Amino acid sequence: MSPLSARRPHPNEDIDRSAMADTIARAAAEALRLELETYPKPGLVSPIDSGSHADMDAGTFRASTAAIAPFFRDLALAGRAGAPMPALRRIGLQAEASMRAATGGVNTHRGAIFGLGLLCAAAGAVPRPAAGALGALVRDRYGATILDGPVLLHAPGARVRRHHGVGGAPAEAAAGFPSLYRVGLPALRRGRQFHPGDGEAARVEACLALIAHIEDTNLLHRGGPDGLNYARAEAARFIAEGGVARAGWRGHAEALHRAFVARNLSPGGAADLLAMTLFVDAVEARP
Repeated sequence: MSPLSARRPHPNEDIDRSAMADTIARAAAEALRLELETYPKPGLVSPIDSGSHADMDAGTFRASTAAIAPFFRDLALAGRAGAPMPALRRIGLQAEASMRAATGGVNTHRGAIFGLGLLCAAAGAVPRPAAGALGALVRDRYGATILDGPVLLHAPGARVRRHHGVGGAPAEAAAGFPSLYRVGLPALRRGRQFHPGDGEAARVEACLALIAHIEDTNLLHRGGPDGLNYARAEAARFIAEGGVARAGWRGHAEALHRAFVARNLSPGGAADLLAMTLFVDAVEARP
C-alpha cells in the first residue's frame, strides 16, 4: 500500500491537508521567484542578464518554476503522510522531467528540487514549525537515506564531489541544512536591519554570505579549486567590508558580478540555498 493511501482521511481533514500543501507549494515557488529577481548575484541569472550562462535566462527560470511548483505540493503531501525517502525521490524525478520538458533540457532547478523539495516535505509534516524545525526533521527522518541513496555517476555535481572529496548538497541536507541556519538566515535578517523595506539588499547579503561559506560544487565544476577559492575569498571580502551596509554596496556587488562572469563562475549551490533560506524564513516561526 502506498504511504499516501495508508489511511483514508476525514473529508474536512482532506481539505485542510490540501490547503496546507497548496500554501507550502506557493511559498516554495515564491522563494524561487525572489531568488531569480535578486540582482546583483555574482555570475547568476537574473532579469538583468544571464550571468555566466549561455543556455538560460530569466524566462527559462520562470518556465521551470511553473513546471515544478505542483511537485512541491506533492512533496508536502508526502511529508504529511510520513513517506520515506524513496517516495520523495520518485516525486523529485518527476519534477526534474517536467523541468527539462519546460526548459528544452536545461538544468535550471535540479538542486532546488532536491533541497527545497525536502524542506517542503518537512513543512508538510510539521504544522506551524518552530525555528529550526524543518532542518531538524530532514536530518532526523531522511539524513541516513540521503547519504545512502543512489548516485548519478555522470551528473556534474556527483563527479565533482567524488573528484574533490566534498560533501555538496547531499551532505548539507543530511546534516539539516546548517549553512542555511547558521549563515543564510542570519545574513538575510542582518541585511533587513541595514535596509528596512529593501528585500533585494537583504537577499544579496545572504547570497554573498553563502558563497563565502559553502564548498559550492557548481563553482568547482566551472573553475576548479582556484575558481572556488577565488569566489569564496571575494565574497568573504564583500561581507567583511560591510556587505550591503557599506556605502555604494550595489556598485561593489555589480563589479563582483562582472568579475565572476569574466571567469565563467556561477555559484549555483549558493543560489539554491538562498531560495531555501527564503522559504524557511517565510514558513518557520521566528526565533
